[in-house]
Amino acid sequence: MTSLTDRTALITGAGSGIGAATATALAAAGARTALVGRRADRLTEVAAATGAGHAAADVTDRAALTAAVAGLRDRVGRFDLVVANAGAMLPAAFDTADPDDWDEMVATNISGLLTTARATIDDLAAAAETGPADLVLIGSIGAHMVLPGYSVYNATKAAVAHLTNHLRAEFGPRGVRVRLIEPGMVESELAAGVTDPDAAAALRQYAVENPPIPASAIGDAVAWTAALPVGVNVASMIVLPTVQG
Repeated sequence: MTSLTDRTALITGAGSGIGAATATALAAAGARTALVGRRADRLTEVAAATGAGHAAADVTDRAALTAAVAGLRDRVGRFDLVVANAGAMLPAAFDTADPDDWDEMVATNISGLLTTARATIDDLAAAAETGPADLVLIGSIGAHMVLPGYSVYNATKAAVAHLTNHLRAEFGPRGVRVRLIEPGMVESELAAGVTDPDAAAALRQYAVENPPIPASAIGDAVAWTAALPVGVNVASMIVLPTVQG
Protein backbone atom coordinates (compact mmCIF):
# COMPACT_ATOMS: atom_id res chain seq x y z
CA MET A 1 0.00 0.00 0.00
CA THR A 2 1.27 3.45 -0.89
CA SER A 3 2.06 5.56 2.14
CA LEU A 4 -0.35 8.26 3.27
CA THR A 5 2.51 10.40 4.53
CA ASP A 6 1.78 14.11 4.02
CA ARG A 7 -1.98 13.47 3.96
CA THR A 8 -4.19 15.19 6.54
CA ALA A 9 -7.38 13.37 7.49
CA LEU A 10 -10.54 14.29 9.37
CA ILE A 11 -12.68 11.47 10.79
CA THR A 12 -16.09 11.93 12.40
CA GLY A 13 -17.63 9.47 14.83
CA ALA A 14 -14.05 8.71 15.80
CA GLY A 15 -14.54 7.76 19.43
CA SER A 16 -15.21 4.08 18.78
CA GLY A 17 -15.91 1.39 16.20
CA ILE A 18 -15.26 2.17 12.55
CA GLY A 19 -14.23 5.75 13.26
CA ALA A 20 -11.58 4.78 15.79
CA ALA A 21 -10.35 1.93 13.58
CA THR A 22 -10.11 4.28 10.61
CA ALA A 23 -8.11 6.79 12.65
CA THR A 24 -5.75 3.99 13.65
CA ALA A 25 -5.35 2.73 10.07
CA LEU A 26 -4.72 6.17 8.61
CA ALA A 27 -2.23 7.10 11.31
CA ALA A 28 -0.41 3.80 10.78
CA ALA A 29 -0.12 4.67 7.09
CA GLY A 30 1.49 7.98 7.97
CA ALA A 31 -1.41 10.45 7.78
CA ARG A 32 -1.92 13.31 10.20
CA THR A 33 -5.33 12.78 11.76
CA ALA A 34 -8.00 14.93 13.37
CA LEU A 35 -10.90 13.35 15.22
CA VAL A 36 -14.44 14.53 15.91
CA GLY A 37 -16.95 12.75 18.14
CA ARG A 38 -19.52 13.35 20.84
CA ARG A 39 -17.59 11.82 23.75
CA ALA A 40 -14.52 13.77 24.75
CA ASP A 41 -13.19 10.97 26.96
CA ARG A 42 -13.29 8.40 24.17
CA LEU A 43 -11.74 10.82 21.69
CA THR A 44 -8.89 11.45 24.11
CA GLU A 45 -8.20 7.72 24.31
CA VAL A 46 -8.14 7.28 20.54
CA ALA A 47 -6.08 10.44 20.06
CA ALA A 48 -3.51 9.25 22.58
CA ALA A 49 -3.07 6.04 20.59
CA THR A 50 -2.87 7.75 17.20
CA GLY A 51 -1.27 11.11 17.94
CA ALA A 52 -4.34 12.84 16.57
CA GLY A 53 -5.81 16.25 17.17
CA HIS A 54 -9.39 16.03 18.40
CA ALA A 55 -12.49 18.06 19.20
CA ALA A 56 -15.73 16.99 20.84
CA ALA A 57 -18.82 17.88 18.79
CA ASP A 58 -22.10 16.26 17.83
CA VAL A 59 -22.53 16.10 14.06
CA THR A 60 -26.22 16.93 14.49
CA ASP A 61 -25.21 20.38 15.80
CA ARG A 62 -24.25 22.24 12.61
CA ALA A 63 -22.65 25.21 14.36
CA ALA A 64 -20.65 23.06 16.79
CA LEU A 65 -19.43 20.71 14.06
CA THR A 66 -18.43 23.55 11.76
CA ALA A 67 -16.54 25.25 14.58
CA ALA A 68 -14.81 21.98 15.54
CA VAL A 69 -13.66 21.42 11.95
CA ALA A 70 -12.36 24.99 11.71
CA GLY A 71 -10.47 24.63 14.99
CA LEU A 72 -8.89 21.35 13.94
CA ARG A 73 -7.90 22.84 10.58
CA ASP A 74 -6.04 25.59 12.43
CA ARG A 75 -4.18 22.94 14.42
CA VAL A 76 -3.30 20.32 11.80
CA GLY A 77 -3.71 22.08 8.46
CA ARG A 78 -5.94 21.77 5.41
CA PHE A 79 -7.76 18.45 5.06
CA ASP A 80 -7.26 16.34 1.93
CA LEU A 81 -8.95 13.19 3.28
CA VAL A 82 -12.34 13.35 5.01
CA VAL A 83 -14.19 10.33 6.41
CA ALA A 84 -17.79 11.13 7.31
CA ASN A 85 -18.51 8.16 9.54
CA ALA A 86 -20.76 9.25 12.42
CA GLY A 87 -24.00 7.29 12.41
CA ALA A 88 -27.00 6.19 14.46
CA MET A 89 -29.01 2.96 14.18
CA LEU A 90 -32.28 2.78 16.12
CA PRO A 91 -34.44 0.10 14.51
CA ALA A 92 -38.01 -0.57 15.60
CA ALA A 93 -41.32 -1.58 14.05
CA PHE A 94 -42.67 1.40 12.11
CA ASP A 95 -46.01 1.54 13.89
CA THR A 96 -44.49 1.53 17.39
CA ALA A 97 -41.20 3.39 16.82
CA ASP A 98 -40.45 6.62 18.64
CA PRO A 99 -40.43 9.43 16.03
CA ASP A 100 -37.64 11.08 18.01
CA ASP A 101 -35.48 8.10 17.02
CA TRP A 102 -36.32 8.80 13.37
CA ASP A 103 -35.22 12.40 13.85
CA GLU A 104 -31.95 11.29 15.41
CA MET A 105 -31.13 8.93 12.55
CA VAL A 106 -31.97 11.51 9.89
CA ALA A 107 -30.02 14.22 11.72
CA THR A 108 -26.97 12.00 12.22
CA ASN A 109 -26.90 9.82 9.12
CA ILE A 110 -27.91 12.43 6.56
CA SER A 111 -27.63 15.97 7.93
CA GLY A 112 -24.42 15.16 9.82
CA LEU A 113 -22.77 13.92 6.62
CA LEU A 114 -24.00 16.99 4.73
CA THR A 115 -22.49 19.32 7.32
CA THR A 116 -19.23 17.39 7.39
CA ALA A 117 -18.94 17.54 3.62
CA ARG A 118 -19.88 21.22 3.44
CA ALA A 119 -17.38 22.17 6.15
CA THR A 120 -14.51 20.46 4.32
CA ILE A 121 -15.30 20.60 0.60
CA ASP A 122 -13.33 23.80 0.01
CA ASP A 123 -10.28 22.10 1.55
CA LEU A 124 -10.73 19.06 -0.67
CA ALA A 125 -11.23 21.08 -3.86
CA ALA A 126 -8.09 23.08 -3.13
CA ALA A 127 -6.09 19.95 -2.33
CA ALA A 128 -7.22 18.32 -5.57
CA GLU A 129 -5.47 21.05 -7.56
CA THR A 130 -2.07 19.66 -6.57
CA GLY A 131 -2.60 16.11 -5.27
CA PRO A 132 -5.07 13.55 -3.97
CA ALA A 133 -8.30 14.57 -2.26
CA ASP A 134 -10.83 12.10 -0.89
CA LEU A 135 -14.30 12.48 0.58
CA VAL A 136 -15.37 9.13 2.03
CA LEU A 137 -18.96 8.63 3.16
CA ILE A 138 -19.68 5.59 5.34
CA GLY A 139 -23.02 4.08 4.39
CA SER A 140 -24.35 0.59 5.09
CA ILE A 141 -25.27 -2.63 3.33
CA GLY A 142 -28.70 -1.81 4.77
CA ALA A 143 -29.21 0.55 1.83
CA HIS A 144 -29.70 -2.55 -0.33
CA MET A 145 -31.72 -4.63 2.13
CA VAL A 146 -35.37 -4.89 3.17
CA LEU A 147 -35.63 -5.79 6.85
CA PRO A 148 -38.55 -5.47 9.28
CA GLY A 149 -37.90 -2.66 11.72
CA TYR A 150 -35.20 -1.00 9.61
CA SER A 151 -37.33 1.10 7.26
CA VAL A 152 -36.03 4.48 8.45
CA TYR A 153 -32.42 3.44 9.13
CA ASN A 154 -32.09 1.76 5.74
CA ALA A 155 -33.76 4.73 4.06
CA THR A 156 -31.15 7.07 5.56
CA LYS A 157 -28.37 4.84 4.27
CA ALA A 158 -29.96 4.72 0.82
CA ALA A 159 -29.91 8.51 0.94
CA VAL A 160 -26.19 8.39 1.71
CA ALA A 161 -25.65 6.28 -1.41
CA HIS A 162 -27.51 8.77 -3.59
CA LEU A 163 -25.74 11.70 -1.93
CA THR A 164 -22.40 10.12 -2.74
CA ASN A 165 -23.34 9.67 -6.38
CA HIS A 166 -24.42 13.28 -6.74
CA LEU A 167 -21.37 14.68 -4.96
CA ARG A 168 -19.17 12.51 -7.18
CA ALA A 169 -20.83 13.98 -10.26
CA GLU A 170 -20.29 17.49 -8.93
CA PHE A 171 -16.76 17.23 -7.55
CA GLY A 172 -15.20 14.37 -9.50
CA PRO A 173 -14.57 16.70 -12.45
CA ARG A 174 -12.71 18.96 -10.01
CA GLY A 175 -10.44 16.13 -8.94
CA VAL A 176 -12.09 15.16 -5.64
CA ARG A 177 -12.52 11.41 -5.26
CA VAL A 178 -15.92 10.96 -3.64
CA ARG A 179 -16.35 7.45 -2.31
CA LEU A 180 -19.03 5.32 -0.63
CA ILE A 181 -18.05 2.49 1.69
CA GLU A 182 -20.92 0.29 2.81
CA PRO A 183 -20.12 -2.06 5.70
CA GLY A 184 -22.08 -5.16 6.55
CA MET A 185 -22.00 -6.65 10.04
CA VAL A 186 -19.08 -4.98 11.82
CA GLU A 187 -18.00 -4.97 15.43
CA SER A 188 -19.10 -1.57 16.76
CA GLU A 189 -21.23 0.11 19.39
CA LEU A 190 -24.19 0.68 17.07
CA ALA A 191 -25.97 -2.40 18.38
CA ALA A 192 -25.60 -1.15 21.94
CA GLY A 193 -27.81 1.82 21.10
CA VAL A 194 -30.76 -0.33 20.01
CA THR A 195 -33.43 0.11 22.70
CA ASP A 196 -36.41 -1.62 21.11
CA PRO A 197 -36.42 -5.13 22.68
CA ASP A 198 -37.72 -6.95 19.59
CA ALA A 199 -35.23 -5.25 17.31
CA ALA A 200 -32.41 -5.90 19.76
CA ALA A 201 -33.25 -9.60 19.95
CA ALA A 202 -33.47 -9.89 16.16
CA LEU A 203 -30.11 -8.13 15.77
CA ARG A 204 -28.45 -10.45 18.28
CA GLN A 205 -29.72 -13.47 16.36
CA TYR A 206 -28.62 -11.98 13.05
CA ALA A 207 -25.13 -11.44 14.49
CA VAL A 208 -24.98 -15.11 15.50
CA GLU A 209 -25.79 -16.11 11.94
CA ASN A 210 -23.50 -13.47 10.43
CA PRO A 211 -20.55 -12.98 12.82
CA PRO A 212 -19.32 -9.39 12.54
CA ILE A 213 -15.95 -8.60 11.05
CA PRO A 214 -13.57 -6.32 13.00
CA ALA A 215 -13.88 -2.58 12.52
CA SER A 216 -10.26 -2.59 11.40
CA ALA A 217 -11.41 -4.17 8.11
CA ILE A 218 -13.26 -0.96 7.27
CA GLY A 219 -10.38 1.20 8.44
CA ASP A 220 -8.04 -0.74 6.17
CA ALA A 221 -10.47 -0.32 3.25
CA VAL A 222 -10.51 3.45 3.77
CA ALA A 223 -6.71 3.58 3.92
CA TRP A 224 -6.23 1.38 0.86
CA THR A 225 -8.63 3.32 -1.35
CA ALA A 226 -7.15 6.65 -0.25
CA ALA A 227 -3.66 5.42 -1.18
CA LEU A 228 -4.51 4.70 -4.81
CA PRO A 229 -2.83 6.87 -7.44
CA VAL A 230 -4.30 10.28 -8.17
CA GLY A 231 -6.89 9.92 -10.91
CA VAL A 232 -8.07 6.51 -9.70
CA ASN A 233 -11.19 6.30 -7.56
CA VAL A 234 -12.95 3.31 -6.04
CA ALA A 235 -16.38 4.88 -6.32
CA SER A 236 -18.11 2.42 -4.01
CA MET A 237 -17.14 -0.59 -1.94
CA ILE A 238 -19.21 -3.08 0.06
CA VAL A 239 -17.25 -4.74 2.87
CA LEU A 240 -19.02 -7.48 4.80
CA PRO A 241 -18.52 -10.90 6.37
CA THR A 242 -18.20 -13.63 3.75
CA VAL A 243 -21.16 -15.48 5.29
CA GLN A 244 -23.33 -12.39 4.88
CA GLY A 245 -22.90 -12.48 1.12
